[in-house]
Amino acid sequence: MELITPELRQLLLANGEASRDNPRFDPHPVVKWFNPCGAATWLITELDPNDEDTAYGLGDLGTGTPELGHVSVHELMSIRLMRGTLGIERDLHWKANKPLSAYARLARLAGRIVD
Repeated sequence: MELITPELRQLLLANGEASRDNPRFDPHPVVKWFNPCGAATWLITELDPNDEDTAYGLGDLGTGTPELGHVSVHELMSIRLMRGTLGIERDLHWKANKPLSAYARLARLAGRIVD
């Protein structure tokens, strides 16, 4: 499964450019990535236009401390689970219904990403 389709890449890069130009930019996440065998989840809003391997969003590794930050797309794509048969996946049916700051606030209160 593609974590980033060409259409999603375009949206993520546009958000990256808008974020660079406006520090108050608070977009809705574009994609939700998750570990199908564990608790890790990422809500991603943007890609760095100068380094498309660097994504930004809300990460929750399942340790009770979700946080905003950067993640390497290449590293996530290289994760192999279940003896190499699975990897990190994109939730094909998920749609953001609030800006990233709202997801982050709720996640800090709950200790995990919640919808």
